[in-house]
This record gives sequence, structure tokens and C-alpha cells, in this order.
Amino acid sequence: MLPLQPPVKPMLASPVEGISRQGGLLFEPKWDGFRCLVFADPQAEEPVLLQSRTGRPLNRYFPEVLRTVAEHLDRPAVLDGELVVIRRDDVGDRLDWDALGERIHPAASRVKVLAEKTPATFIAFDLLALDDRDLTTAPQTERRELLAGLGLNHDGLRTTPVTDDPDTAAEWFRVFEGAGLDGVIAKPTDGQYVPGKRTMFKIKHSRTADCVVAGLRWHAKTEPGTAVGSLQLGLYDDRGVLHHVGVVGAFPAAQRRALATELAELVTDGEHPWLGPDAADGRRLPGSVNRWSSTEQPWVPLRPERVVEVSYDHTEGAHPGRFRHTTQFVRWRPDRDADSCRYDQLDEPTRYDLEAVLHGDVDQSARVDG
Repeated sequence: MLPLQPPVKPMLASPVEGISRQGGLLFEPKWDGFRCLVFADPQAEEPVLLQSRTGRPLNRYFPEVLRTVAEHLDRPAVLDGELVVIRRDDVGDRLDWDALGERIHPAASRVKVLAEKTPATFIAFDLLALDDRDLTTAPQTERRELLAGLGLNHDGLRTTPVTDDPDTAAEWFRVFEGAGLDGVIAKPTDGQYVPGKRTMFKIKHSRTADCVVAGLRWHAKTEPGTAVGSLQLGLYDDRGVLHHVGVVGAFPAAQRRALATELAELVTDGEHPWLGPDAADGRRLPGSVNRWSSTEQPWVPLRPERVVEVSYDHTEGAHPGRFRHTTQFVRWRPDRDADSCRYDQLDEPTRYDLEAVLHGDVDQSARVDG
């Protein structure tokens, strides 16, 4: 029987600026997928259990991962890692966040189809238990050595590369983004695995963009019209069509109230690029039904006149894309015209082959045109 049983809270990371050169750290690529703990026990009635970051079971959504782990891991073990979907195309492999998100589907028939069409890969980056030994109090270097000894290098089950060289980590940070990665993780070499605590460090990519404010949502816990919950952001494509690209939120309470007053004069029930017949021309729109919500999310249209600068980490989706995560407010841009906020300001990293990432290989030949 495994010495650890689900649910176990995964160890977390705190954001820091830049790659530390003080020594005593191991660096890994930061995978952008679904955090997952794997509980594998070949002798158990249910030999593999997949647990999400929040402690929920993931088995029903990733049957192919269950089979792969059962086939290639013949010892009792608890692994920490990331579930990703790798997209293979003519210019190399990269992570596909959209395809991964679609795997969380309520219909078993759809799950079966997607498991074959867009199979997930588990990338292991820590080992919490092996056989009957609890390794959470062992130092990171020992856990890493034992993890490497498992030989997880198969289709659908891999081990993340690692380095103790800050220069190599800095190069990973610079080039691996082109394969869809999120940055770099740093772990103290003598660190224990502390569930639920932020004892690791993450260095993530961050950029800024100027966006049109074309709508808002009221704060859910206040009376509508009194406090802003989030602002709906837009960018124009090369045809002059305004697409919804994400939101900016997390405002302090006082700023939420001030924004409600400040933006009141822009509220409109007239013509708007995201309303009426023109909105059916293929543009991205806010408030639609999606896999996370079965109902339309109400929003209030604003005349698209104000411009805000926001910081973001990644974009996703085929052109025209959108921001993957909620953006962060930087400043208002009264000096910018709304129609100048276009997609061409978004950086696109040079494509990089994911197989090279999995081998920790920084090689010019792994960069691909796309």
C-alpha cells in the first residue's frame, strides 16, 4: 500500500523576477497544462489514480494516461507533474492548451473520441513516494535522482529535464516559450516536498498590450452599477474587426467603485461591434457558453473609446487569438486611439520543437519556422 493516499495538496511556487545565480537551485521548464498527481500501485484494485491540483479525480477524462502509466510504471509510486496535450504539425511539436481544455467533457463518448484524437502526456517533475517509502521529507536532489531512475521516457509518459546551471536555465526561459512553455521553475536542492506551501519559485514571461475597453461585468457581490468586476478587452484585426480577447480584473474595492462612476457615461444600448447582425461574422465575443459555463455570462456594452494597457503572459487559439489568463491592469492610455489597438502588437515567440525541450536540448536546429 502506498504511504501517501489522495488527496494530497501539491507543492506550489511563488513568482520571482529573473533567474537566480546564488546557487543551491535546480531549474526545470515550467509546463503549461493541468497540474496532476499520479498515485500508481500495480497491486491495488484501481492501479492508477489521477488527482487534480484541487484534489478532484481526473481518471474519467484521461483514460489513455491511466493505461500508459499502468503499462510503464511497475513500482508503487506517487508522482507530481503536469498533463499536457502535444500538437504535432508540419513545423514541429508544441503544447496545445485549447485541446487540453476540451478534454474536460461530461460525455463519456466524447472523452473516448478525444482520448484517441488528442491524447494527453504526463510530464513528471517530482517523486513523493516510491514503494513503501514516503519521500516528502527527502531533499529535492534525492527525489530527482530517484525519479530519473524510473526511466519514464515513453509516448505519453515523460520526465522533465533539469539543470543546476543558471545560464542554461536562462536560455531555456528564452527559447522554450516557442514550444508553448510558461517559463522556468526553480527548486532549492535541499528542499523537502511541502504540500500546499509555496516553497518553489516560478519565473514567468510577461508582456504588455494596449487594448480597447468595450464592455464590463459588474462585481458579483455588489449591486449592479455600483462596482466593476472586470473589463472586457478587445483588439482589432487587419480587417478592422474588433475581437474580444480577454478581461482585466482583480481591482481593489475602492477602484471598483470608482470605475463604475468613471465608465458610466460609456454604457450604451445602441450600436456596438459585439452586438447585432455584424457580430455573427466570426469575431470573438464575450459572455458565450463554453466548457466551463453552461449559461451566457452577462456583460454591459461600452462604447469602444477607452484604451488600457495590460500585462499578459500567453495568448492562445488560432488567429485571431485571445489572452490565456486574466490580464493585469498597468495604466490607462489616454494618448492612444482605440482603433490603433491591433493584434500586430502581440509578440509571437519563435517556434521551438517540443521534443528538444523534453531532452533539455537548446539547439538552433530545434527552432522551426511557422
